[in-house]
Amino acid sequence: MNLSLLLVIYLALSFVFWRYLSFRRVGIPVGIFESCKYALAVFYMDAVFLLGSILETLGICSQIKFVRLSLMLCARQTDQNLCIRDERFGNVPVRIYEPKHPYTEPRRCVIYIHGGAGMIGTIRAYAAVCRRLALRSGTMVVNVGFRLGPEHAHPAQCEDCLSAVEHFLKEAMNYGVDPNRIILAGDSGGATLVSLVCQNLLSRKDIPKIQAQLLIYPVLQTVDVTLPSYQQNCFAPILFKERAIKLALRFMTREMVDIKGAMKNAHVPDDISVKYRKWISADHIPDEFKVRGYVPMVPAPFSEKLYKLSEISFQPDNCPLLAEDDIVRQLPETFLLTCEYDILRDDGLLYKKRLEDNGVPVTWLHLKKGFHGIMFNNDLMFFQYQEAEHAMKRIVDFIQRF
Repeated sequence: MNLSLLLVIYLALSFVFWRYLSFRRVGIPVGIFESCKYALAVFYMDAVFLLGSILETLGICSQIKFVRLSLMLCARQTDQNLCIRDERFGNVPVRIYEPKHPYTEPRRCVIYIHGGAGMIGTIRAYAAVCRRLALRSGTMVVNVGFRLGPEHAHPAQCEDCLSAVEHFLKEAMNYGVDPNRIILAGDSGGATLVSLVCQNLLSRKDIPKIQAQLLIYPVLQTVDVTLPSYQQNCFAPILFKERAIKLALRFMTREMVDIKGAMKNAHVPDDISVKYRKWISADHIPDEFKVRGYVPMVPAPFSEKLYKLSEISFQPDNCPLLAEDDIVRQLPETFLLTCEYDILRDDGLLYKKRLEDNGVPVTWLHLKKGFHGIMFNNDLMFFQYQEAEHAMKRIVDFIQRF
């Protein structure tokens, strides 16, 4: 097959994917090749979720399990430059990525808590992310294999992550790691778990302190899902608003529920909305992030049923943005990554403000052409992005400071 024919096929597929994006009402202003990559990723994920739904309806396989399997397919599990092994920290499985180059003194370590809404991410799916972090930063990386929902209800995920981190902080020297050079990192729902683990460890005097938290497009609140980023990116894949709320409610309830009211804050009682408006409000979002459109919305009528299903997310122990100031000001130095085309962008912006208001040093990176999931760089080159490469360099620079 000659080069001209390949080019024609590529351009034809690009046009199909571009039209698909238009159908999805999404317009990501990136270069043509990046747009094609994005369109293919969107097409793949939508197809996976759709097929998973069909299989679940037919009683063959649950949608969640099918999506998990699909995310694991393209991730290479080995690397000749790394020693990769599976262990258990207590009852929690972990995978350790250790650079093979020699070292003469205790080194740093990144404990990585993977994303996937607490349900669809796995150690195997995140192999590429952890390999790249270990190789590029010259750092041991420990990926935590916490129990997944909906099979295991909240707070099993946080309990496992907390248990694994505590174990490693006590045993770090046995792995050649300086216990005072440990960073917690995570993406999406994993970043939420990172922030909650950091909060839980603040009062502990018997173990070393976490040196930094590295949060990649974290989920930080459910009090207001009508913030500017939720409106602007309502249809923006890969984590568009309806899918995000469906996943969140399924994680909490173990079943599919009607989400129309939750899309308009019907799950939030007035007293909670008023109480946390000081921290969670569009008023705290800089005007530059409202130029793509924002209209204050009147909440849908309050639904007691939706509130009961989601009330655990309004507890400060489960929601980083609801923590009191005396907790926030004790948090470690933070690297925070947000993406313009992500419904969770404003969660990150609000958390950045809270950290800075409480004197916590923040390194903030905003990807102006980024979208949720952009850092999930698997082993297919077609799904790797220039913006993600830039972000990885900044993340590595941050890690190497410790």
